[in-house]
Amino acid sequence: MPKPRKTENRGLPARWQLHHGAYFYRVPPGLEAHWDGKKKFRLGSTLPEAYKTWAERIGTLEKANTVGQLLDRYLLEEVPTKEPTTQSHHRLCIKRLRLQFEKWPLIAIKPRHIYAYVDARTKEKKLPDGTMIKVKALTAGRREVEVLSHAYTKAVEWGYLDRHPFLGETRMKGQKPRDRYVDDWEIAECLALPSRRKKGSVRAAQAYIRIKMLTGMARGDLLRLRPAQDFKDDGIHIQRHKTAGSTGKRTIYTWNDDLRAAVSDALAARPIDISPWLFCTLRGECYINEETGRAGGWESLWRGFMERVMAETKVNVPFTEHDIRAKAGSDADDLEHARALLSHASSATTQRVYRRKAEVVAPLQANKKRQGE
Repeated sequence: MPKPRKTENRGLPARWQLHHGAYFYRVPPGLEAHWDGKKKFRLGSTLPEAYKTWAERIGTLEKANTVGQLLDRYLLEEVPTKEPTTQSHHRLCIKRLRLQFEKWPLIAIKPRHIYAYVDARTKEKKLPDGTMIKVKALTAGRREVEVLSHAYTKAVEWGYLDRHPFLGETRMKGQKPRDRYVDDWEIAECLALPSRRKKGSVRAAQAYIRIKMLTGMARGDLLRLRPAQDFKDDGIHIQRHKTAGSTGKRTIYTWNDDLRAAVSDALAARPIDISPWLFCTLRGECYINEETGRAGGWESLWRGFMERVMAETKVNVPFTEHDIRAKAGSDADDLEHARALLSHASSATTQRVYRRKAEVVAPLQANKKRQGE
């Protein structure tokens, strides 16, 4: 009976191990020639680097009989095609899935196993007194199952299975979409917040809010805007960064006086006038780190701005950047206009997540006589 894996190696692919801050592959006997004659081959100091090296060495896995082998190929071929933040999330999900399903035959998983996995998923929570307790983590479990489900979809595509064993067979109760609607008076309060400098975070955040309210642009697209490249005579041209590799959706936001004024304010708020970016850091660089997909500097700016809004204005419920995007979708005249503003390929997500305004309905007339009376 093989020895159980050490804690730090659990969730890693077979024959991988973390040793002195780097990931190594224990080469199967007889295959050393394919790994520079080594019995233990160094893959890299980070997981992304290790997966890249591993993929270059072993190529495509022709056959997968277990869930672990399927996840190996999914990590090699599918995960690298996604956004950096999504890659990190998927790797964490796969690490958790391996702990439960690593050695399971592909055909062994049934809907009841999926329900049991989500129900049993827990996480540690720290109480005020410092005590750590385990609590249900249903949302994390559902997200991990979503990754597993997509891996099984690819298994059918790759010829490992004839059918997906639990697609359409499970009904997971998801999270309720956020319904915070930012009222016009709250926006007015934010835009009236005085700035202590001619340039800087407050003016940048206010210009950002105005542009997002007018266009509904996602943060990733708005923070990547380059005036010299994206501003044309007929409007602002974007291709959704999130879906560039799938739908390739492109949108042109035509100019009007309000949009021109908001863009002008954004340009004036930049700390570096010659930066190629509409919104830039103190060094004139883009806020988004393309390697990680994160925008830590912008998140800090927004957090500081909202702290001032909560302390110095009448706004008493904080809102997120995403809530402003939802406001644009909610304030649009109709669903189709909202879908186009948000650059959605389908109106289903627009309706479910972004149309947050209460529906206005005329009441019946109490004294209206019934026909025939």
